[in-house]
Amino acid sequence: MEKTFGQKIAMAIAVLCYIAGVGCAVGAALYPVRGAYDAIQASLMASVVFFVGCGIVLHVIATTRLKGIVTLDKSDADKR
Repeated sequence: MEKTFGQKIAMAIAVLCYIAGVGCAVGAALYPVRGAYDAIQASLMASVVFFVGCGIVLHVIATTRLKGIVTLDKSDADKR
């Protein structure tokens, strides 16, 4: 299965989102907590959820077989 140009870009951005999520997780772990309601640590943890979620969605888009999905053409599925 050949990937389209958009799928290759989606995979590259998904990897960047995963890296950003790991970076925010490390930042949240290393950041010294200043009270029970520390807004900076809460925003870092929310960023982890956001970046990992974006990475998962883009990863699924990048690995999906798109040929024939709109036209419902199954001719490429018969080649397997």
